[in-house]
Amino acid sequence: MIGNQPRLGENIEVYDLNAIGRRLYEMQFGPARIVPRDTIRSLLIEAAKEITGHKVREHFLMTEWEEVVDAWQLQNWEAYRDVQRLGRKTRLAEQQRQTLWSIFDRVRSGLKTQGLMTHAELLGRVASEVASRQHAPFDFAVIDEAQDVSIAQLRFLAALGAGRPNSLFFAGDLGQRIFRQPFSWKALGVDVRGRSRTLHINYRTSHQIRAQADRLLAPEVSDVDGNIEERKGTISAFNGPPPAIDVFDSPNSEIAAVAAWLSERGKEGVAPHEIGVFVRSAAELSRARSAVQAAGLPFKVLDEGVDTTTGYVSVSTMHLAKGLEFRAVAVMACDDEVIPLQERIETVADDRDLEEVYNTERHLLYVACTRARDHLLVTGVEPASEFLDDLRM
Repeated sequence: MIGNQPRLGENIEVYDLNAIGRRLYEMQFGPARIVPRDTIRSLLIEAAKEITGHKVREHFLMTEWEEVVDAWQLQNWEAYRDVQRLGRKTRLAEQQRQTLWSIFDRVRSGLKTQGLMTHAELLGRVASEVASRQHAPFDFAVIDEAQDVSIAQLRFLAALGAGRPNSLFFAGDLGQRIFRQPFSWKALGVDVRGRSRTLHINYRTSHQIRAQADRLLAPEVSDVDGNIEERKGTISAFNGPPPAIDVFDSPNSEIAAVAAWLSERGKEGVAPHEIGVFVRSAAELSRARSAVQAAGLPFKVLDEGVDTTTGYVSVSTMHLAKGLEFRAVAVMACDDEVIPLQERIETVADDRDLEEVYNTERHLLYVACTRARDHLLVTGVEPASEFLDDLRM
């Protein structure tokens, strides 16, 4: 786009949202000490022990902190009492909220005493500082993977846009929302109603893979503000072989079959770094490693840095697959109680939360399957995930 004016490249900066927020914060306020997630968890557990008469699970405390208290930067009891807990379907009576707030307030005090802050707090301070400026640090911002933007990140982006027409451009896919609870963009000053459209040409994934993966999702996906993303009518720019969906009677049988499939791809000229093998969580990584080893292929297990390596098969959890692309993908260990993950289902405090759990688990499998350009294999062990029946429909 800037080929005729290469010097314009000097004015373009590419950052992770938290990273640009931190850079702007430290330019204005000095070094920031971001609290590790494990420290937050420990503070919540310690604070909860000091409060009697509550029956709240650790998982609920952590998600309530991350998705409500910290996300909205609630500073006092009145703010927590009155906040609309969108996406948090477990109802809380006022007395329950009071008990929870006494826990969260202790955590806030503990962070302040130690001089620690969360990413949400940092972005909130940056947003306030940017909003007070006469000129924003950037003229325009292009945001990819917009479906996973957090509340604090969107508030920061709204400050960057400062109400200037066309200063923000978002690209995303609601069907790939796997990290965030839904919330209202309009409430934070970013109203895209009537200004959005759905793109219907897929250039990355073959028609056969895309059409099969789409069976995991509803024909329409909508957000809190009523924006509807229609998935009907999407076409792919090229064709390929149909995906294979196989269920085996044992992990060893699955490993052997995936190894044979990987070897076949190699004989067809697919290089190791053009192959990805994904599983639901770290507990299943050993099965993926065993399959790649049995195929005689070199591999790397991806970490949070998500750096693929030339000459090596990429092995990772489905969450780390986001944003990657391979010619061939094997999605393994799609067993019952693995996806959807039984641990998540067991932490649901209200039956109405189940829908959100199932939706995000479907989206997760959808993301893993659509990392494949030409070849896709999805496998599990009996009893297999119910989602495989949807893929076969």
